[in-house]
Amino acid sequence: MTGASRSPLRVSSPVTAWRRTSRRKAFPTKRSRTSTTSSVPSTQSTPSSARGTTRGRSSPRVACAPAVHLPIPQPYDFTLSTVRFREYGSDGATVWHDGGLQRVIAGREVRIEPVGGGVRLDPGSVEAAAEVSFLLGLPFDLDAFRAWAEHEAVLADVVARVPGFRPTLTPNRFEALVIAITAQQVSLQAAAAIRARFVARYGARHEVACEFPARERVADATVSELRSLGFSERKAEYVLGLARSELDLERLGTLPDADVVETLVAVRGLGRWTADWFLARALARPAAWPAGDLGVRKAVGAFYADGRSLSIEEVRTMGERFTPFQNLTAQHLLVGLRMAG
Repeated sequence: MTGASRSPLRVSSPVTAWRRTSRRKAFPTKRSRTSTTSSVPSTQSTPSSARGTTRGRSSPRVACAPAVHLPIPQPYDFTLSTVRFREYGSDGATVWHDGGLQRVIAGREVRIEPVGGGVRLDPGSVEAAAEVSFLLGLPFDLDAFRAWAEHEAVLADVVARVPGFRPTLTPNRFEALVIAITAQQVSLQAAAAIRARFVARYGARHEVACEFPARERVADATVSELRSLGFSERKAEYVLGLARSELDLERLGTLPDADVVETLVAVRGLGRWTADWFLARALARPAAWPAGDLGVRKAVGAFYADGRSLSIEEVRTMGERFTPFQNLTAQHLLVGLRMAG
């Protein structure tokens, strides 16, 4: 499909019905940015991995720090953008609670809730601002993506209907790989339930959320322990092998996409699907295109192939059409398909 005409293809129901709804019902597409004034400077740097914890012990309470406001470029729909933390159940590390998110950052449980022009972090800190900035997708240049998407008719229609959508990311790279391993060949609901038990067993519990288990803590676990939490024997071996390996997760952020893929697929239990999602959600790489993901294949087929089931190779080839915004395209097509019903 690369190099073919950019005119939109007919899409199948229920996507057809969704796209035929009057464009006037969509939210305004005007783009603007909020003031950059904030008690804690916004940052797009990737935070380091979670710190070590002690099993069975809650972290001690620390002196309260003041809440801070983290500005987010507008338009921004917090509820829509964080849907993945609700749709499949909580894994205990990033928890939807009373209209906001709870996550343990640098040993403190931080509440993240929407306020005018951004989100409120309570308690606030430089570490919290850095991690939440990444978690909520601030590395993405959505203004540039929306401008580019205006020339891609089908995608432009999807983007216009979800103007406040900003894909979320996974700040902890070890966490991102454990998420991928647990999600292999099972439903996302089942994967979240298994991770919730894993996080509760090896992470430090706070009021609502638990700190995601440190790699060093997991390395001391056993296959039988993980099996008791719902892991298959093979997945238990994959997680323990990853935790005990010499893989330098921080160094991955300095490598080109192809080298990241090559490095990850050399690790037992990590295939191309895992590597592509790691690029997309742990490194926020613009060209990440999870062609092997069933959801992405369904979304591309629904919007661009009249509902036809597409092979991994077809979807991977079609990704070239969306250069240099494959990652944001995939995320928007996924949310578009979800909203289409």
